[in-house]
Amino acid sequence: MKIGIIGGTGGMGKGFALRWSQNHNVIIGSRDAARASEAAKEYTDLANESFGKINGTITGNDNVSVAKESDVLILSIPYENIDSVCSGILPAVKDSCVVVSPIVPMVKTDVGFEFIPIKENKPFSYQLVLKYMKNKSRLVSAFHVISEKKLVNPTMVLDYDIFVCGDDKGAIEVVNGLINEIKGLRPIYLGPGELSYLAEISTPLLLNAMIQNKIKNPGIKII
Repeated sequence: MKIGIIGGTGGMGKGFALRWSQNHNVIIGSRDAARASEAAKEYTDLANESFGKINGTITGNDNVSVAKESDVLILSIPYENIDSVCSGILPAVKDSCVVVSPIVPMVKTDVGFEFIPIKENKPFSYQLVLKYMKNKSRLVSAFHVISEKKLVNPTMVLDYDIFVCGDDKGAIEVVNGLINEIKGLRPIYLGPGELSYLAEISTPLLLNAMIQNKIKNPGIKII
């Protein structure tokens, strides 16, 4: 399976690329194809060093090219960039492509991390991305609550639950499969896409708990 990561040169993109390259062909996306290729080479060396051998590959290309090739496309981008990025790439994806939004609309203020849709009465991330989807049922919301610092360490076992929201059973199964491939992660289905704000708001909640209680790189686990 070809997994494209838009914003793949960032920390979250790096972590996903390293871990999924064990079984899949991962394509790093960036506005600059040369930068994406350089990152892909770095990630490949690190993956081989960490796992001894990977069954997949890590390559890099510009965002539009990555969108066209991918079977699964991860949008590892900031909330404020959704319109500018998604308007340019999502019209290029295949109808069968599963698009995954881990995007969190939050802002740091004097009181802590706040949820932009509540504070500023703006749409949540899933709603914004959905506008640009050709096949709207293939959008899945997932991976909001995960420690980037732990994710980028490819040999570290994680112990988190990942909230998943979406409307298409097949698309959800694809995402659940990718979650299960990362040792220690467990998918927890919350409901259809219109409930994605519940998954998105869990990130500022967790960050505020982390800061106020001095907890290092926490996650969420339902027991």
